[in-house]
Amino acid sequence: MMTTLLLIRHGQTDWNVDGRYTGQSDIPLNNVGRAQARQLALQISPQPPDNIVASDLQRARETAVIMAAPFNLPVATDPRLREINQGIWEGMYFSDIKARYAAEFAARAADPLMVAPPGGETVGQVRYRVLAAIADIVQAYPNQRIAVVAHGLVLALIKAQATHYPITKVWDLIPPNAQVEEVTVTDGFVSP
Repeated sequence: MMTTLLLIRHGQTDWNVDGRYTGQSDIPLNNVGRAQARQLALQISPQPPDNIVASDLQRARETAVIMAAPFNLPVATDPRLREINQGIWEGMYFSDIKARYAAEFAARAADPLMVAPPGGETVGQVRYRVLAAIADIVQAYPNQRIAVVAHGLVLALIKAQATHYPITKVWDLIPPNAQVEEVTVTDGFVSP
């Protein structure tokens, strides 16, 4: 059983532009993000997905709904595809986090699997829920082409699993907004 995933990061938000840690804060798309979602529909139109599954956060869900409209596809949502919970860092500027929480930021960079932002999730916790969601998607949609519309770290974790990339460097794999990448998933295991 093999499923093709189109990994799609949601369109742009004002917090993306501002350089804020968004995490699970439920921030909407901005006008550029909505335009990006319309462009995504055009980009995937030569070979549209059979189904679409999105994070339930509005920036991902809205991207998916806009993208799905030309194909008359419903959008299923899964909260396990939410971005990492950034705890007290949510809404803060990257530069402020690095300045005010230098020790915590360095600790998480050194061991992202086990160290979380204060009040947030570890990369290990996110990885566990995301890969469980992908395993369920493969079971629900065997041998189909599925668009997964989610968030930067979520998609980076799927790509890291697919390419056997070191999980400690997962931040290097975070895609830009409204980018599409294709991976193949077999029985819950992501393979290149």
